[in-house]
Amino acid sequence: MQKERAEDVQLRIADWITRFAGSMWFVCIHVLLFAAWMVWMEDSPWQTLTLIVSLEAIFLSAFVMIGQNRQAEFTRKKADHDYLSQELELRHNTELTELIHTLTVEIHKAVNAAAAGETDAGEHAEQVPTATA
Repeated sequence: MQKERAEDVQLRIADWITRFAGSMWFVCIHVLLFAAWMVWMEDSPWQTLTLIVSLEAIFLSAFVMIGQNRQAEFTRKKADHDYLSQELELRHNTELTELIHTLTVEIHKAVNAAAAGETDAGEHAEQVPTATA
């Protein structure tokens, strides 16, 4: 139980970082930080800045992949649920269709029997055709 809570917290943190990294605030903060770094912190060719940006890209790509894996898992579970729901609905519809067919055949038999009973011995009444299976 505690392991699940820890994983849930970790995943929520990863989702928050991914959401933030995909925002305009993230872009604005980085533009300001990079500009300040280039102007005040280090002379050209900005080796430390290059290292920091590379490490940040590695971590951000990991967070994005975590988010994609969560989305893929959610999509898979939803697809499984949808499939099971559709199978259940198909089974139910098949049962109803078979029941309708059975009732239709019985109604035709009853109508034909009633029509045959109403005719005189010398008259031939037209019968309602019965449904065939």
